[in-house]
Amino acid sequence: MKKLNISYWIITALFSAFMLWSSFGGLKLDEQTVAFLHDHLGYPLYFIRLISVAKIIGAIAILLPFVPARVKEWAYFGFFIDLLTAAYSFRAVGDPVSGWAPMFLFIAILIAAYLLHHKRLAAQA
Repeated sequence: MKKLNISYWIITALFSAFMLWSSFGGLKLDEQTVAFLHDHLGYPLYFIRLISVAKIIGAIAILLPFVPARVKEWAYFGFFIDLLTAAYSFRAVGDPVSGWAPMFLFIAILIAAYLLHHKRLAAQA
């Protein structure tokens, strides 16, 4: 159980840190983020802010132990949709594989965190 908890917290914390880090530019609508997400990918500015706020809420939800499991499920699903949509967006605008394939690494980390979350729930029951 101890190894499971350590693995869960390391992977979940790293993934949440990535999601938080990736949302700050969109929250502030800094110049680099706008150039990338708005000018390059074509996302509207209001959507960039919305998805950034959703990522912050989701990261907090999967980190806090008292958040109900059902809410965490939705946060994991939202992150999956976010990452899959990001990979598709890069592909849709013609970016090379090297530009969008790394998204699948983050999806793999997300899946690992999700599976560890369920293992912890089963071990606690």
